[in-house]
Amino acid sequence: MKPHMKRLVLEAFIYLGWARILKALPFSKVAPSLGTKMAESSYDRDAGNQAVLLDVSRAIHMVSRRTWWESKCLVTAIAAMKMLERRKIDSTLYMGVTKDASGKMIAHAWLRSSNIYLTGADEKDKFTVVAVFGKIIHSKGVQRSTIHG
Repeated sequence: MKPHMKRLVLEAFIYLGWARILKALPFSKVAPSLGTKMAESSYDRDAGNQAVLLDVSRAIHMVSRRTWWESKCLVTAIAAMKMLERRKIDSTLYMGVTKDASGKMIAHAWLRSSNIYLTGADEKDKFTVVAVFGKIIHSKGVQRSTIHG
């Protein structure tokens, strides 16, 4: 493994642990740290960030399978969002719901930055989006988000 990936893996481990702690708190306390509610970051492709996005996604997926705590969709989405925020890269966290085969309500979360889904993409199409949190990094005072609602 290349040195930069080793550092990303360690960072992913730390953020996954931190995100798991956040998941245990009341959501109303955590939500403000997730970004602007019902705002989305741009879908515009940023070729300069593509390698970083893919590496962060790879690190989150590698580590989340090996933590001794639960590191499922919301935890991975929050951890990846925080890793991108540290790099000043915009992202959007989506939360969705659907019913399973027995009629029980289930939830899912996923994270997108530009045109790349970093976490949760494999299941996202099965869910109806009920909340969106855009982490928009302001550049030169320009708002780059789309508000829904």
